[in-house]
Parts: sequence; structure tokens; C-alpha cells
Amino acid sequence: MFRFISRVLAAGLLLTAGGVNAQVVVSQLHGGGGNTGATYRSDYIELHNNGVTSVDLTGWSVQYASSTGTTWNRTNLSGSIAAGGYYLIKQADGANTAALALPTPDATGTIAMSGTAGKIALANNQTTLTGAC
Repeated sequence: MFRFISRVLAAGLLLTAGGVNAQVVVSQLHGGGGNTGATYRSDYIELHNNGVTSVDLTGWSVQYASSTGTTWNRTNLSGSIAAGGYYLIKQADGANTAALALPTPDATGTIAMSGTAGKIALANNQTTLTGAC
């Protein structure tokens, strides 16, 4: 369910960086990582650059709140996403250590994301866009 919602969310979270044609979207997210039956042991958020130029992520962050919450947890980002590239943000690990580990992430946070519902925000220095999932 969370993966389906992430695709809908990705359609709504398009950012244009600094007036160029670079667009960053949330391409996947996975909450409930490390839960019983989970494929991966970690929660994660994956960004994708749909644009034709690299995007500098200095000053960007991903933020998460529970579906009814008003307190947002934040993971700051650094580095860049190449044109057509992906950026993996690892979040909290669950208890199921038999689940698969993620590939090496580009950023690491400590946010424990729900496997069923929550809110994600992708923010840069100029814009914050949010979506519920």
C-alpha cells in the first residue's frame, strides 16, 4: 500500500531547482522496514531527478510526521543528484535483522516511518511540498 501511495505522492511532489529544468520527485518510500514480513530492514525514501541537469541538494531535507501528527522529524540532505539519477535516504532500522539490507545510501536519518500512513515533506531553500500517504 505504501509503495502505491508513494507513486501517487511522487506525481504531486515536483520541484524545479533554481530556475533550471531539473525536477526532483519522491520516487519510492518504504515505511515499516524491519517489521515482521518486511522485505527491507530499514525505512527509506528514494528521490529521482527527472531533469537534464544535476541538482545540488545543499539546504534540502526530507521530513516525516505521523498521519495525524503536527511534529515533523527531519533528515538533512547533502551532495547532488545527477540528471536521471536516484538518491537513497535510509531511515530507521526495524527489529527484523533477517530482512534485506539496503544498498549503500546517499544520506542516513533516524526517522521511524509507519508502514501504513504518514506525511512526507521534501523541502529546499525556497519551497516545501508535502503529501499524505
